[in-house]
Amino acid sequence: MLEWVINAQKQLIGGLRMRPLVKMFLIYARIGVLTFGGGYSMLPMFQRELVEKNGWLTQEELTDYYSVSQCIPGIIAVNTSALAGYRHKGRAGGIAAALGVITPSILIILVIAAFISNFSEIPAVKNAFAGIRVCVCVLIINTVIKLWKNAVTGKITLAIFLAVFCVTIFTSIPAALLVVSAGLVGIASGLWSKKAS
Repeated sequence: MLEWVINAQKQLIGGLRMRPLVKMFLIYARIGVLTFGGGYSMLPMFQRELVEKNGWLTQEELTDYYSVSQCIPGIIAVNTSALAGYRHKGRAGGIAAALGVITPSILIILVIAAFISNFSEIPAVKNAFAGIRVCVCVLIINTVIKLWKNAVTGKITLAIFLAVFCVTIFTSIPAALLVVSAGLVGIASGLWSKKAS
């Protein structure tokens, strides 16, 4: 079923020479329909579609948008989509991207709510989600390795990484505070290196 949806969407995008905003909406909708597990599990799809296939963002921009999305209210996937869409096509692009990524979820939830009670208690669904969670973990690890190459570029960024990693494991400090703190450390290290040189 999902393969049929992907093929139909590819034919629609390629065959009609769609306007950029409609194409954006459909690409973000494909990300939304094919990703399970929330904002973090969408990162590999964002990377493939936005950075590698379409070249709408650089790897650094995607990493920055993910970081900012954790600091602002809302869902990470929607925030990242809106920021990336805005970067590519302005305000209309941000709206098209955000609507694209949430539309499949809304439609799926409406269908499930209308026809199936206790959907998550169905044994086949439980087993499917158990397998999907493992797959999502692998995809996230793969993306983290790719992000690592662009993000950890020296001793200071390595120190920031290790500090944030340890803090997230041993404390429950909010992600937004960690992102802001890491940004401030980055600014301070940049100023210090300028004074030293």
